[in-house]
Amino acid sequence: MFRHLIVLFAAMAAVLGFAFAKDPINTGRFSNLAIGGYDAVSYFTDGTPTKGDKEFTFEYQGAEWRFSSAKNLETFTADPTAYAPQYGGYCAWAVSQNYTAPGDPKIWKIVDNKLYLNYNKKVQDDWKKDIPGFIKLANENWPGVIN
Repeated sequence: MFRHLIVLFAAMAAVLGFAFAKDPINTGRFSNLAIGGYDAVSYFTDGTPTKGDKEFTFEYQGAEWRFSSAKNLETFTADPTAYAPQYGGYCAWAVSQNYTAPGDPKIWKIVDNKLYLNYNKKVQDDWKKDIPGFIKLANENWPGVIN
């Protein structure tokens, strides 16, 4: 009986169009902030994550992005895809394994001028064992993994 209820609920969810899709940008459970409020441009210009300021915000892909300066805000708005983390800020290794996990804005790496986040340091150490291979797998899984 219980199994039948689960099947029925899943069918109803699919028909109603809410089959448990995830947001394209990882914002966490209780926030609408992309990458935890960190300035996406700072990874490239300062070589470190810098907290953004409420004064410098931009709405992109349904999330609020914050920046540490007007200049970084302007840089991002001119080309968001150049600075936004890959896979919407979800963990790059998790996406390569065909699931999502939140990316930690303090556990990051730039590869081929693209920003990648990982869940934690241990996961990043695993990811570093074959970055090109994991990126290839993640690219194949994205964005299907959030649908």
